[in-house]
Amino acid sequence: MKLAGLISAVCLWASVVPAIAQAPAPAKTLSPLEQTLIATEKSLIEAQKKDDSAFFKRTLSDDFSLVEVDGKLLQPPEAADDLAGSELLQLTPYDIKVVALNEAAAVVTYDAIVRKAPEEDQGPPPRYQHFSSVWVKQGDQWKLKFHQATAAHWGDW
Repeated sequence: MKLAGLISAVCLWASVVPAIAQAPAPAKTLSPLEQTLIATEKSLIEAQKKDDSAFFKRTLSDDFSLVEVDGKLLQPPEAADDLAGSELLQLTPYDIKVVALNEAAAVVTYDAIVRKAPEEDQGPPPRYQHFSSVWVKQGDQWKLKFHQATAAHWGDW
């Protein structure tokens, strides 16, 4: 009788373990700060697609700086002009993360698939890029203080 009970327990365990291993991990509940900054970053992306200079005027901090995918550092007003005039055809973000520095500052990072119109004398930009944005709260508004694009070299990994 004990052997039959042991066999039953092993069979039950064998049927439960694969189901647990295949079950997707529960989605992490985002904090209000994470929700706000992810939505704000997505608004930035949409503004880039539309070349919405009004969005950039109200969203970029006075000392905003931008590091382009080629490593070039741009300061105002050239940095704002570059974001607004990006000729972006596609920027599809994924794996977005928010790292809160305090209640009034955070870093948003993500990977993205990018398509832009090629610039004169240059080929298209790297299709896969990593992005980092530093957001600071000024009054009741989140302002973009820093933004960086980095080419993802998947073959090197």
